Amino acid sequence: MKRIILTMILLGSIGWSQTFTVPCAVLKGIPFNIEWEGYSPQSSEIIQIYGVEGAPVTITPGAETVSVRKLDHAPIVIKSEQRVFTETTPSVIPGWLSLAPPLIAIVLALLTKEMLLSLFAGIWAGVTILASYNPIKGFYGALDTYVVESIANPGHATIILFSFGFGGLIGLIQRNGGLAGIVNVTSKYAKNRRRGMITTGLMGVFVFFDDYANSLLVGNMMRPFTDKLRISREKLSYIVDSTAAPMASVGIISTWIVFAMSLLDGALKEQGIHTNAYLYFLASIPFSFYAILALVFVFINAIQGRDFGPMWHAEVRAFHEGKLIRDGSQPLSDDSMMKDMLPKNIPLRWYNAVLPILTVVLVTILGMIVSGAPDSYPENATFTEKALMVIDGSDSSTALLWASFTAAVIALLLSLSQRLINMREAFDSWFKGARSMALAVMILILAWALGAICSSVMTADFIVYHTQDIISPALLPALTFIVAAAISFATGTSYGTMSILVPLIVPLTILLIGDIENIVFIATYAAIISGAVFGDHCSPISDTTILSSLASGADNVDHVKTQMPYALLVAVVAIIFGYLPVGYLGHMHYWVGLMLYFASISALWIVLRYFGKPVESALSR
Repeated sequence: MKRIILTMILLGSIGWSQTFTVPCAVLKGIPFNIEWEGYSPQSSEIIQIYGVEGAPVTITPGAETVSVRKLDHAPIVIKSEQRVFTETTPSVIPGWLSLAPPLIAIVLALLTKEMLLSLFAGIWAGVTILASYNPIKGFYGALDTYVVESIANPGHATIILFSFGFGGLIGLIQRNGGLAGIVNVTSKYAKNRRRGMITTGLMGVFVFFDDYANSLLVGNMMRPFTDKLRISREKLSYIVDSTAAPMASVGIISTWIVFAMSLLDGALKEQGIHTNAYLYFLASIPFSFYAILALVFVFINAIQGRDFGPMWHAEVRAFHEGKLIRDGSQPLSDDSMMKDMLPKNIPLRWYNAVLPILTVVLVTILGMIVSGAPDSYPENATFTEKALMVIDGSDSSTALLWASFTAAVIALLLSLSQRLINMREAFDSWFKGARSMALAVMILILAWALGAICSSVMTADFIVYHTQDIISPALLPALTFIVAAAISFATGTSYGTMSILVPLIVPLTILLIGDIENIVFIATYAAIISGAVFGDHCSPISDTTILSSLASGADNVDHVKTQMPYALLVAVVAIIFGYLPVGYLGHMHYWVGLMLYFASISALWIVLRYFGKPVESALSR
């Protein structure tokens, strides 16, 4: 249902295969691409497209795609003087309907707090639109096409297995007393909530190489500790989520960085510019205002001990009533399954958890090196260039899969060698920990399916098309951030957002600015990344948001509701004190940048100081 692929085999003297790819549904008046293979520059046959705006549109030999628009339901005919290659009639959908799938999912999630129902409703609505508004076909198509393909995707299947494997590891090191041992050790330093939140934030900064690893490692490792300090699960998931994607997006080396840098390199080469994209990424880090300020606000919040909005109510409930989660909430990891896994009459040794967790980190790094190392390197390549090639070719999901099961073996050997538990108890603990991940995995599958349907109905294309004309040079960074945030929030995918906007915004910025050395160009590129971070760690359908809730044992909707006011505050400050001044200044010295950050951090500090309320001294509700 997603696309129509039509193939024509030409015989005789020509002897080449011509394949056209036409979307089965397009938005009225919004550009879309027709792609093809097999049309060589040497071919003398002229192929044209009819039934689109400005028809006939001639296919250029050597090109691989053409952008066209449809205003009516007339069939698309691709033909030459000698033959008709294909004739098809894609559905022409009103543009505003492309917003329906994500909006239905998000609104229902916030109203009903039922993630599975809300996500499936969004998928169902999208497939119904593609199925000529037939809800029955939409229902079955959502199941047998989009949901099934989400599971069948090798990358998604790897993450599913990794999630189960990591859940099993957590169950095992909880049963052997390792997690309780960490709580005992860390409690000697972090004896109050402030130090507990600071320690959790520092752990999030430390695990910077991948946002998935960050969310799952930090949330699961610190959860027993923060529970003991009566820090709400909402606050823990906020800290985890606000250090995962933001840290991965500004670290010197991470899976995020290589992806973003590769997109920039490709966009620049399309413009005939050959330069070191990694250096431009490094230059863009100071302009990632949202990502950096999101990290800073985590520590401001911990130091002041103040909160506002839904987060304040959650923290008061946890501290004064001892309720770490809201009554009636549905945490993504099932604590009830692990109640009988608590250590009984065994020594609580911290290294029984730390060694397996360090194994996850080390094997993940080694796995990325092994999976990404090329057969050979270019002659005279520097160490940095070789490292970037390795990370660019690495498979972080596979590395995490290897790491989780390797760590489980280490945890098993530690448990058995010390005679803490027997083999049967160990495997029972592993399976119970894995089963606790079931709800989160189901939500992840539906979130991926919703992202696919958003792509099919061209949600991002609609948003970009109706915002690109209002962009001016001075407003480029701010508006780019807003557009990127809207797309990533609506679709729940940061990588998808960057994939759409970098090829679009980079040429537009070069056209308006004319100089890639200009800080407006660099800040605009950084705004794409930061905007993608905003949606990635705020959208209820984002996989990172879901994983943060999962690892922290929080209700995903409660996590989104409590985190959203903080994220919006940081976003507004980043726009006012970051992206707008940079756009209007055009050129500035480093000290001006320092002043902008001083103003931004001061604004965040003041807002929390005067609008936030202390938690520990608050009266119980």
